[in-house]
Amino acid sequence: MVVGWHRPTRLHIDTQAITENVQNECQRLPEGTALFAVVKANGYGHGAVESAKAAKKGGATGFCVALLDEAIELREAGVQDPILILSVVDLAYVPLLIQYDLSVTVATQEWLEAALQQLTPESNTPLRVHLKVDTGMGRIGFLTPEETKQAVRFVQSHKEFLWEGIFTHFSTADEIDTSYFEKQAGRFKAVLAVLEELPQYVHVSNSATALWHPDVPGNMIRYGVAMYGLNPSGNKLAPSYALKPALRLTSELIHVKRLAAGEGIGYGETYVTESEEWIGTVPIGYADGWLRHLQGFTVLVNGKRCEIVGRVCMDQCMIRLAEEVPVGSVVTLVGKDGNEENTLQMVAEKLETIHYEVACTFSQRIPREYN
Repeated sequence: MVVGWHRPTRLHIDTQAITENVQNECQRLPEGTALFAVVKANGYGHGAVESAKAAKKGGATGFCVALLDEAIELREAGVQDPILILSVVDLAYVPLLIQYDLSVTVATQEWLEAALQQLTPESNTPLRVHLKVDTGMGRIGFLTPEETKQAVRFVQSHKEFLWEGIFTHFSTADEIDTSYFEKQAGRFKAVLAVLEELPQYVHVSNSATALWHPDVPGNMIRYGVAMYGLNPSGNKLAPSYALKPALRLTSELIHVKRLAAGEGIGYGETYVTESEEWIGTVPIGYADGWLRHLQGFTVLVNGKRCEIVGRVCMDQCMIRLAEEVPVGSVVTLVGKDGNEENTLQMVAEKLETIHYEVACTFSQRIPREYN
């Protein structure tokens, strides 16, 4: 996708904020606990490589991604630390896992047996595997202690594999009600109880678990959304320390006009001026991830809230200004302006979704600038 460097819309990424968020979490961890920074989905929209570098400065000793391609991107950018792929990888790409020295999630015995056919005992580099246990997420993973134990025995009996980790994922760690969380934790402990030994990494903690459930088994955490300064619960639970948002979204007014009462704005004439109004045009639209449902949301101009009027277009949207404002004035869509602030959580609430989705939806048309 073409990056729109020749228009004023920008995502500003504060890499120091990422570093500080990781540092703050590392300071809370028990001695000997590793922090793997999750940089999947282009670092939750923040940029994977730059986010990884910032997290490493803060104390991250490894990284998690969702796709093999994301892992290769990090390796080719010079990242030499451990990288765990959290999703199932097609068996055809087992040679690439070896080539790039990547750790892979294994969810079935069948995958292990098929992968073995592509590995040779003479290889100096075993395939690093993390066994995933499905304790209640219902996504991928071994379902029972017996299945997991069988997989462990298989891996340990073949030197083509290195059993590097075992893990699960909690589906309600960011909720006030902890009953299902406790059920999942109990299931994982039952799996650990039948194993004769444990691998290098035992990990169950995503950001929410790390923040609100520190007394879980494990010696590694997968620090994701919180490292970007976002509260995993939205606003249901208070974080254990202040999270510093790393993302701002700004643009500029490219056109300003005064309209008389009764003039329609945007597709479908969904907004009609009630009186004489100043209308400004901002070069960002739903093709950039600034979605149509944001009609009625307010952005910031000179520290004042200005409502998005009319439907958000593919490449532009219109706002009602409090007064005449010069073309070129800064428009803050996410971030602070004077005493006002728009957060990703506010955008998410308008869209009736979560801030994870908002951050990941910002398209590559918007340039990322790092400071």
